[in-house]
Amino acid sequence: MLQQTRVDTVLPYYERFLRELPDVMSLAEAPEEQVLALWSGLGYYRRARMLHAAAKAVASDLGGRLPEEAAELRRLKGIGAYTAGAVASIAFGKRAALVDGNVARVLARLFALEQDVKSAAGAARVWSLAERLVSAVEGSPGDWNQALMELGAMVCTPKDPGCAGCPVAAHCLGRARGIAAQLPHPSSRSRPLDVRRVSLVVTSGSRVVLARRRTGVLFGGLWEPPAADGDDPAALASMLGVAPAALRPGPEVVHVLSHRRLHVRVFLAPMGRARRWTLPGADYEAIEAVPVEQVTSRPHATLARKVLAAAGVLPLAKGAHPGLPSKR
Repeated sequence: MLQQTRVDTVLPYYERFLRELPDVMSLAEAPEEQVLALWSGLGYYRRARMLHAAAKAVASDLGGRLPEEAAELRRLKGIGAYTAGAVASIAFGKRAALVDGNVARVLARLFALEQDVKSAAGAARVWSLAERLVSAVEGSPGDWNQALMELGAMVCTPKDPGCAGCPVAAHCLGRARGIAAQLPHPSSRSRPLDVRRVSLVVTSGSRVVLARRRTGVLFGGLWEPPAADGDDPAALASMLGVAPAALRPGPEVVHVLSHRRLHVRVFLAPMGRARRWTLPGADYEAIEAVPVEQVTSRPHATLARKVLAAAGVLPLAKGAHPGLPSKR
């Protein structure tokens, strides 16, 4: 959960997740719908699916017990080098390195690395340093790794690093050369691609039409008001049996993903008397009218919540605005 998400955002999700699925066996046995519902709002839903798949593998192939070595952990779906190193060192005391953004920044400054730490060569150099250090440390490798991460999070921060209070300031080559604050050098990032979409909120007030996106597409497995690419809602309305004259335009919602900025024009329409609904395109696998009070118990993305809030169906999250960007 903490990969690409802030700690203060994660905590209530983590606590709720463990209340409902307290161990690897209960997670392995849970239906995907439940796992995604517990994850709804955290974003990057592929993480939840891979966690679920890894739990199933541990339950069926490993007797319900996680491997202790980093190399074995990496064979599980969704566990990369960082997670494997964290679990192996912190949970099992193995001399395994880990590198996250905080550790990469600490090591780039400590060793005055001029390379882009996100490039292949730069990342390899940082990992080599992390492995060399953890192999030489006396005491707990897990404590060492956590100390490195905490140093980056609390002292060696991205802007205005607290060099005066840093316990390794005397050894820092970046500080000695007066370039610590400029390291690591930023990667060149491409701007997100702007994508136009329309979303149709068909509601009776007490119920709202939601469709579930099929696995393998963006927001796969999640429920949302039917949507389609482009600016014209007519085709989408026609598929749902809604007369164009019944459409009422709502506000535009902006939602930022890793590589895309979605501009979603929200339209509202009355539900009418329809009892069966046509799937609104090949990206969907199910559609139904859902009682409003049950909407948030369905697996859904933050974008769906923002669209429904813009349409007045759901309240907006405290401190949020339907038109403001989000990365989830």
